[in-house]
Amino acid sequence: MHILAVGLNYRTAPVEVRERFAIAEQALPEALQQLKATKSVLECVIVATCNRTEIYVVVDRLHMCGHFIRSFMEKWFQIPRQEFTNYLYIYEDDRALEHLFQVTSGLDSMVIGETQILGQMKDAFLLAQEYGATGTWFNMLFKQAITMAKRAHAETTIGEAAVSVSYAAVELGKRIFGQFSKKKVLILGAGKMSELTVKHLYANGADEVIVANRTLTRAEQLASKFNGRACSIQGGISLLHEVDIVISSTGADGFVLDVKQVQESMKKRKNRPIFMIDIAVPRDLDPAIGSIPNVFLYDIDDLEGIVESNLELRRKEATKIDAMIAKEIEAFRQWLKTLGVSPVIYALQQKSAQIHQDTMESLFKKLPDLDERQAKVIRKLTKSIVNQMLHDPILRIKEMAVEKNGDEAIEMFTQIFALEEQMEKAEAEEQRQNKAHEQTSSPEMRMNERSSAGSKSGFAWATVTK
Repeated sequence: MHILAVGLNYRTAPVEVRERFAIAEQALPEALQQLKATKSVLECVIVATCNRTEIYVVVDRLHMCGHFIRSFMEKWFQIPRQEFTNYLYIYEDDRALEHLFQVTSGLDSMVIGETQILGQMKDAFLLAQEYGATGTWFNMLFKQAITMAKRAHAETTIGEAAVSVSYAAVELGKRIFGQFSKKKVLILGAGKMSELTVKHLYANGADEVIVANRTLTRAEQLASKFNGRACSIQGGISLLHEVDIVISSTGADGFVLDVKQVQESMKKRKNRPIFMIDIAVPRDLDPAIGSIPNVFLYDIDDLEGIVESNLELRRKEATKIDAMIAKEIEAFRQWLKTLGVSPVIYALQQKSAQIHQDTMESLFKKLPDLDERQAKVIRKLTKSIVNQMLHDPILRIKEMAVEKNGDEAIEMFTQIFALEEQMEKAEAEEQRQNKAHEQTSSPEMRMNERSSAGSKSGFAWATVTK
């Protein structure tokens, strides 16, 4: 079997293409069922976000699987394949594993190291598991990826450096004030960027928020989120002497605040430092304001410089996570190799148990005068002998199974202990049960039962967020 990752993301497709491949949360269960019914698909997971749609799959063969997956996409999204094929990427086996770990840990995100994707991947996996779309392979792989991503964020500083304008504003403010406790914030304008910035300032201890906007209703809506107060633009400017931080993003054509107004406010505040962030394009605050003593003025270009420098710090931390990913991939490879030996070990244990049982029955017939305690002691001691005899061979075949010629070792082990018959019976029984199950249950019931039983095969479809 093989693992594939198929998808399109913010690097390969513009937003007008990506939005055509969005999957509403309520539609995911049906999408999972249709994907699971696709030829060669054994397990599947779908993760859908604004920045990417990705499909991770375990298939029983590589030949034609790309065709089958594109057919599913064509049918589900009702988009001719010629309109999206050029935006797709397809990764196989180790590269697919690497991609999954990178996505889950935030290394493939638009903002390196962000953690939102970790929650989205976890939710996607749990949903697929709930609807029986995952089995042995993905139940192990996705849990491993999620655990590693949590560890990566805990053991590195990849998520600590500011990587957005709003975070950068907080970072700059810390350089000036050290901390934001007992600090007042004035927002000129009530746009999204202003809201995000003040959200981070407020979370870092800002004491009071004043929202000044041309539309008072919008100012009141934003102010209510931070237990603040609302006023007009002019009203906000008249309060300059009271505040410590000014965030401006009004969308006005000209300057909202000029040098003279700030100079007057500085007299009233007795030259206490004031921190101003001009996020607007074109700018709201006259650049000359920055020449006033104790006025620290920054525009969006200054903030973006901090974002880029901190992104570089994150990239350096990402190399540490890359090393972690390499180890996880190797661990998963080793785990896969042990799957092949499990049925053989089970067959050996079943055969030995049957031999022991038959021997005990024969012994007790020949020694009918044994009391219950004596029979129990004999059964226990002989069972211990059997287990001790099996211990080293089982341990050795587990070790050999993960080596280069593991398959040959398993085959030899099967022949040495004459387990062919047990293996054939087990396979025939599994096929019989699966056939009976397919005939008597609905598609949804079959998917749920495969989940609880832990199917030994896997195919995954994942839609990934950026």
